[in-house]
This record gives sequence, C-alpha cells and structure tokens, in this order.
Amino acid sequence: MQASQGRSAGLGLALASAFAFGGSGVAAKPLIEAGLDPLHVVWLRVTGAALVMLPVAWRHRDLLRRKPALLAGFGLLAVAGVQAFYFASLSRIPVGVALLIEYLAPALVLGWVRFVQRRPVTRAAAVGVVLAVGGLACVVEVWAGLSFDALGLLFALGAACCQVGYFVLSDQGSADADAADPLGVIAYGLLVGAAVLTVMARPWGMEWSLLAGNADMGGTDVPAALLLGWIVLIATVVAYVTGVVSVRRLSPQVAGVVACLEAVIATVLAWVLLREHLSAPQIVGGAVVLIGAFIAQSSAPKAPGGPVAGGPPVVAEGAGAADARSVDAELSAGADRA
Repeated sequence: MQASQGRSAGLGLALASAFAFGGSGVAAKPLIEAGLDPLHVVWLRVTGAALVMLPVAWRHRDLLRRKPALLAGFGLLAVAGVQAFYFASLSRIPVGVALLIEYLAPALVLGWVRFVQRRPVTRAAAVGVVLAVGGLACVVEVWAGLSFDALGLLFALGAACCQVGYFVLSDQGSADADAADPLGVIAYGLLVGAAVLTVMARPWGMEWSLLAGNADMGGTDVPAALLLGWIVLIATVVAYVTGVVSVRRLSPQVAGVVACLEAVIATVLAWVLLREHLSAPQIVGGAVVLIGAFIAQSSAPKAPGGPVAGGPPVVAEGAGAADARSVDAELSAGADRA
C-alpha cells in the first residue's frame, strides 16, 4: 500500500516536472518578441534560478573539491548550452518544433554509442532512431523546401547536440561510487551556467525597462515580470527539483517516459496560448519523433558484457530527472533543461 502511494506521488511529481519544463518556451517567447534578446532571457532565467538555489550550493560546497569536472560539464552543457541554443531557436521557429527537434538527442546519443564508442545497440533502439529522424522530416516538411527558418533549425539541433555532450559526460562517470547529491550538482550547474552566460549575454546592455511593461501572449497582454517569474521559479527551480524527487520514487525508465510528455505539453500550450498552429503532417511527425525517442529511451541496458540496449543508462531519464543510485543517471535532464 505504501509502495503504491509512493509510486502515485512520484508519477504526480514527474508530470509536474514535465509540465513545468514544457511551459518554459511558452513564457519565454513573448518576452523575446517584446524585444528582449534570447540570450538575455536565458541569462535572466539561469541567474535567477541560481540565486534561488544559492543556499543549496552552500550546503554542498564540498562538491567544488570532489566533482569539479561534473559541475563544469553540467553547467556548460545541460544549463548554458542547451538553453542558449533552445531560446535562440524560439526567436525563429515555433516552440513545439524547437522542442521536438531537441528531443532528437536520445537518438543522437545512440549514434555516438554505436559509431564513436563502437558499442552495439539493440534493434529496438535502432528503430527508435529511424522513427525519430523520419518524424523530424515531417515536422520540418522537407518536401516543401524547409518551410521553417534554417537558422532556427540549426539552433534547435545545437540544443540537441549539447544534450548529447552532457549524456556522454554522464555515461563516462556512471560507474563512480562517490556519487554527488543531485540537488548540489543542479545548484552549481546553474551557478556555472550563469557565469558563462554573463560573458556571452552581456546583460549590462539589456533593455531592463521591458521587464516593467507587458508582453503579448496570443493576443493577451501579460506582465513581463510575471512571465519571468514563471520561467525562473516554475520552469527552472520547481522543474528540476520535482524531477529529482520523482525519480527517487519511480524507476528511471518510468520517469523518462513521463518526461517525454514535455514536448507534447509545450506544443499544446503553444497552440492554446500563442496560437501556433501546426499542419497535420507536422503533428503526425511530432508524434513519430516522440515515439522514436520513447523507444530509444525505454530500451533497458543489459548486464555488463551483453549488448548495450539503448545507449547510456542516463538516456532513460527525462528533463530534470534524477536516479537515486548515481548522480549521473539522476541528472540526465535535458533540457531543457529547456
């Protein structure tokens, strides 16, 4: 009975995390269209979340000595890289499309495992890759000569590649018995990301007055400060923390499947709130991308010595997820970590 209640609570937290991450682009795009540079929006998001997580960072300050490479990798790839590319893509292509392209990361990881690390993958994982690539072709409508902005697509692919780099980093440290606390890694990752983005975004040149005004969200004026508060507190802090706690109550595979709903949630929210309507082939293609990513992620790894099923174990987690057994499996967020 108690185990059942724990799983129910974990499922609720995983859904909350997927919803929180999925709503980040919907809140960010009105700010970008109001005149804020995408990098400035990313800087505000990451820096604000880093300030909120400062007490957690202080509590786990020993990580600076124990895990400096992990902290730097998480900050550079999972925080700064993914979000900078993702938010840049939002200024040129629809939210749902940007996030769906970013969800090619699990398939790209399998390519890394098979062709760079020369480790075998299962047939199911390979099928997931083919489905994801085919679905992406439908999303961008390649038969129409790339109706979406090519630079926006490249930015979205850059976000996916940053996730691949992070997954590979996590895989290399997955056997480490001296696992770090995931909340501590998230806190320091946000601090590292904020430092990197400060150099990139140069926020001293930002139009701060825009934050005192309103931004248009699908024809409705919404206070810019309210949108920023959602991005910082809900789409970043709450999203990561609920993801961490959910996987401590669920298996990584289950949490990863729930996290796949992030792309669906983002697309639906963009449709309802931003009036971003997609064509029927794009909707079908998006569903195929999600199915392919699901198959690739849910291929459970076999015991050492057998074939590698779906790439690194961390691919099974979704955005902000965490596995209690090791920080590397715990932190395969993606996303969004967007």
